[in-house]
Amino acid sequence: MAWNEPGKSGQNDPWNRKRSSGKSPLDELLDKLRRGGGRLGQGPGSIFTGILVLLVVGLLFSSYTIVGTRETGVVLRFGQYSRTLSPGFHLKFPQPIESVKKVEATRIRSLNDKVAMLTRDENIITIDFTVQYQVDDSRKYLFSLNDPDGTISAAAEAAVRGVIGASDMDQVLSAAGANLVTEAQTALQKTLDNYNSGLRVTEVSFQNVAPPDEVKDAFDDVNNAREDKQSIENAALAYASKVVPVARGEAARIAAEAAGYKAERIARAQGDTARFDLLLAQYKAAPEVTRKRLWLETMEQVMARNTKVIDGSDGRNIINLPALPGSGDTQVGSASVGAILPPPAPTSSSTEKGGQ
Repeated sequence: MAWNEPGKSGQNDPWNRKRSSGKSPLDELLDKLRRGGGRLGQGPGSIFTGILVLLVVGLLFSSYTIVGTRETGVVLRFGQYSRTLSPGFHLKFPQPIESVKKVEATRIRSLNDKVAMLTRDENIITIDFTVQYQVDDSRKYLFSLNDPDGTISAAAEAAVRGVIGASDMDQVLSAAGANLVTEAQTALQKTLDNYNSGLRVTEVSFQNVAPPDEVKDAFDDVNNAREDKQSIENAALAYASKVVPVARGEAARIAAEAAGYKAERIARAQGDTARFDLLLAQYKAAPEVTRKRLWLETMEQVMARNTKVIDGSDGRNIINLPALPGSGDTQVGSASVGAILPPPAPTSSSTEKGGQ
């Protein structure tokens, strides 16, 4: 017969324990828990149970950690570095075995400072500078320095002072100041690396680089003079860019004309030489004939360019050569000049040679 067969006056469970009528085993268990909770704090056993429950809950909640997307987690096991956690959900040993320190690794930190410095040429200058940096190594950032922000502030001022102290005032105030910013950033990063700070400098910038107020007017005059100098130099370069090509073109033209004149003179000299050689050959072959021909050609050239008066009738018949405009005289060609003005009579030796 079943232990819970209907019709029994008293129902027993399999362990022969009586149960209240109308309640299931689960309801009885919940009643016991409620009664135990109601008696919590009443007696040494109940206090111990409560403490134990709290410890278990605390251990469970300290057995994991969540690292944000902009953070890194540094795990310490009994206070000593164990590992570095990336962003996300991670399990770990509960406290006090392991604890996690979270560091904002991607956040850009910034510091500003204003200091008066002495340049290499012993001038005082005031500089506002800004340094931006971020955590590059969370372990070094937490354990290498007691005060990372104070350390980087002092290191930044030292780096800027070192760069400015090695430069002249003109270099700091002029466009060369951009190079000084790069040098300062390099020097600062080197110092932080020597400290094992775990910090990385992302940018260093100078603002409001100016001399002290007592000498500001004098430095403004110097800056204005420097700007005027630059403006004049730019104008001179523009003028040179305009004039030099023109001068070069003119020089090329003169050189080309000289080369043409040289070629012309050489060709003319060579032609005159060839002509003289031909006349010399003709003169050697017939001296008298050649002499007469040369004389006639010369007189033709000379008389053709001058006004001539010819009188062959004792003043009764005068001919003007060439004829004057409107005079009506007949112009006698230059070929007749040779007949009017005959050459000198040949000598006997010349006649004999000509007859031969």
